[in-house]
Amino acid sequence: MDSRERVITALNHEEPDRVPVDLGASPVTGMHVSTVYALRQALKLDPPGTPVKVIEPYQMLGEIAPDLIEALGVDVVGLSSKFTMFGFENEGWKPWRLFDGTPVLVPRKFNTRPDEEGGILMYPQGDTSVPPCAKMPKGGFYFDATDRQAPIDWKKLDIEDNVEEFVKISSEELEFLSAEAERLYQTGKAVFANFGGTSFGDIALVPGLQLKHPRGVRGVKEWYMCHALRPDYIYAVFERQCEVALENLERIRKAVGNRGTTVFVSGTDFGTQRGPIISKATYRKLYFPFHKRVNEWVHEHTSWKTFIHSCGSVEPLIGEFIEAGFDVLNPVQTSAANMEPKRLKEKYGDKIAFWGGGVDTQRTLPFGTPEQVREEVRERIGIFAPGGGFVFNTIHNVQPRVPIANVLALYDAVKKFGRYPVR
Repeated sequence: MDSRERVITALNHEEPDRVPVDLGASPVTGMHVSTVYALRQALKLDPPGTPVKVIEPYQMLGEIAPDLIEALGVDVVGLSSKFTMFGFENEGWKPWRLFDGTPVLVPRKFNTRPDEEGGILMYPQGDTSVPPCAKMPKGGFYFDATDRQAPIDWKKLDIEDNVEEFVKISSEELEFLSAEAERLYQTGKAVFANFGGTSFGDIALVPGLQLKHPRGVRGVKEWYMCHALRPDYIYAVFERQCEVALENLERIRKAVGNRGTTVFVSGTDFGTQRGPIISKATYRKLYFPFHKRVNEWVHEHTSWKTFIHSCGSVEPLIGEFIEAGFDVLNPVQTSAANMEPKRLKEKYGDKIAFWGGGVDTQRTLPFGTPEQVREEVRERIGIFAPGGGFVFNTIHNVQPRVPIANVLALYDAVKKFGRYPVR
């Protein structure tokens, strides 16, 4: 099989020739740029000191270039907007260095300033004349959103303030997506589409990192409080967002067609380490209607498989995700409560595909030995792969400071144990 056939077969809950692999096709299945740099050096893909592109500057994710894709046997490539989460374009690359000295390339409008504590401030749309929207702490590896919550008059809330970033997609962006979709499709890889606009309540997006002067409810605390105190407001925001999203999806569909294999619908985290962050009733009331609406539109008009990312202990909500029409669950955080791999596979494996869960990125990958990494990968493939419905990926992004021996062991194990029938 080629990569696209392999992924489609797996997502249809059938066994391909081997377990398909993703690395870097989405903002939640990638690798920190410092680890990408170290991996490329270990594989001797670059001369020492060759910088790696930062393709997602919020989490500082590195580019998984074609040579690395082929070296690791990756089957999926990502189709994303030309704009970053900070609102500037991924173009015009210039040199930069991380605190640990890793040489990287960043977009032209990746404009930063130091703060008094030695951290690095980031600005929306690269405009340093407005307040910063994010900060990388001194010695850190990625950015955190800064709190730009303005005083709120709770009696005069206007949903338009919380949806100003959800606008009609431009002709320029459609042309970009169309050309990129065709280019990526010609690689023979599965195309993972990251169009944006459908991730209702994603707390990484609520602060409006790309907005120079965000209005409305933008603070993390205030946003979550509204779920309990002002659910009608949350629902109205989602309703307006959904209207725009469906209109944009129709325009995107005409531009991209069925070149995409999978589409990123939701990145909202519904779980903590111990259990869901909201009740099933709250999910059902505020999120389920819009997830179902988007998924039904996608399934009616395209061949795309719909993808939900939610960290944490979400086992009590998986049935809801399935009923809402999701085809794929990620990151499959098996280190959280009630997320044991065998239990998930036995209970849900014929109803939703698992994209992730391949190795524990909280403990085993950063702190285990290469032998422990290999054994966990072998075990996870043995659980998730039978009958299809599994795309191998780590649990969320591979972080900085992970021993490269462990990363190499990870992909060696996937190649060794990922052939069907799995051992």
